[in-house]
Amino acid sequence: MSTANSQRDQFLVINAMGSQTTSMVTTLTRLCLEQRCLIVSSRMSRHGTCTSLLLQVSGNWDALARLETLMLTIAKREHLTLSMNRSRSLEERPQALPYNVFVTAAQRPELCAELCTFFQQIEIEIEELFSFTYMAQHTGTAMLNMTLTIAIPAKTQLSWLREQFLDFCDELNLDAVIEPWRPIH
Repeated sequence: MSTANSQRDQFLVINAMGSQTTSMVTTLTRLCLEQRCLIVSSRMSRHGTCTSLLLQVSGNWDALARLETLMLTIAKREHLTLSMNRSRSLEERPQALPYNVFVTAAQRPELCAELCTFFQQIEIEIEELFSFTYMAQHTGTAMLNMTLTIAIPAKTQLSWLREQFLDFCDELNLDAVIEPWRPIH
């Protein structure tokens, strides 16, 4: 198994959901290893009693075909909900600047959809979205924290985008900031 993707490597995106977190993650990542597939990226999160595992794996066509077949067998045996799609590299992407958007607001059902619609309307791609709700410690108010990573086309005037975004946030009474993406590590 090589750690660098060769020209002939293909990608498989696997989304698995189940209730046995550690067992599911261990079983599926070990299966990838046994089939000589490289885990390129992964995410796991708990949502109540349900755990979601998202894997992007690479390998040659026969390794991925074996993995797909075995995944279906294991999903049935372990009572997992499973979806898989073949994927490819995003080689021809337009020049874009990665930015983070951080939002805090009183929880309202429409906020996530409104934020996504805003970026869609100005043709900015959302690369990643993470949100959670919580009860504010001192007031007991239901709150929303949301983080989006967006790809701003290089031709976009940043001052114009900031102005549009701040006006949008003022209309919805959101506390938000937009800033350049920085690596965490």
